[in-house]
Amino acid sequence: MGRAWPGVVSPRLKTAGISAKEAVSVVNVSRSSDCRRGKGHAMLIVDAQIHIWKNNKPTNPNHRQVADFTVDDVLKEMDEGGVDAAVIHPPGWDPNSNALAVEAARQHPNRLAILGNFPLDKPESRSLIDGLKSRPGMRGLRFALLQPHQKTWLTDGTIDWLWPAAERAGLPVALLGPGLLQVIGQIAERHPGLKLIIDHFGRPDAAWSNLPDLVAAAKHRNVALKATGAPSYSSEPYPYRDIHGHIKKLYDAFGPERMFWGTDITRMPCSWRQCVTMFTDDIPWLSAKDKELIMGRALCNWIDWKLPG
Repeated sequence: MGRAWPGVVSPRLKTAGISAKEAVSVVNVSRSSDCRRGKGHAMLIVDAQIHIWKNNKPTNPNHRQVADFTVDDVLKEMDEGGVDAAVIHPPGWDPNSNALAVEAARQHPNRLAILGNFPLDKPESRSLIDGLKSRPGMRGLRFALLQPHQKTWLTDGTIDWLWPAAERAGLPVALLGPGLLQVIGQIAERHPGLKLIIDHFGRPDAAWSNLPDLVAAAKHRNVALKATGAPSYSSEPYPYRDIHGHIKKLYDAFGPERMFWGTDITRMPCSWRQCVTMFTDDIPWLSAKDKELIMGRALCNWIDWKLPG
């Protein structure tokens, strides 16, 4: 972002409806991001989940209903939000999303990585897993088992082949789906070398009735939690204090080394910057070391993404 003079709003920001005070904040965020990328010392901020796509509107109505959300779009918003790097999860609504993600990570290896996917129920997919790490930016796998025909896969044997294969290949696996919390402990015990990640707080309902199962999953040291999309699970405005207590219970269970901040930004009810500051500024019981880990370093350690700084 170019230089901005105090009290003067650039035409681009004015068009976006941003005030002078907000514009200065945006510039400061951008400069802060520059510091994190090597011009000084500050916290590394890595988003555990984003999507990019092209020529396809999301089938999930909770995501922005736009045909394109490209790498240029995401990098611009990351800069404005003070986010250094992010992990792409290729979305199912774009059939070319895996290739799009690989090209984005190839062009921006210090800013973008990937948890990829493939059709789990197709036998030919099994031959792909050992070569995945050779693809640019590929740090692991992520599967959202939400379609009607996928909802039994965790228990009917359809994807039992995945666990030993991913363990052998050294690929962490992130998961989302009905019944996951009832079986993830068994998977973790049978495959102690496999790193598993529970997505989106396990998708809590309004009462967070899944908290006991999430806490129980934390006893397995090869299971981590993506604290992604937090604002979307709150019924209050920023800073979403009604869910801070739930987050504290999960922090106590998983610890900062196995709890990964992130957004799924295209379905958030707030700005990227607010998703950041909810954790960095408005949760007082997080120490400086906790924030360093939760906001990015722990995720990088878990998926073996060696970022500078």
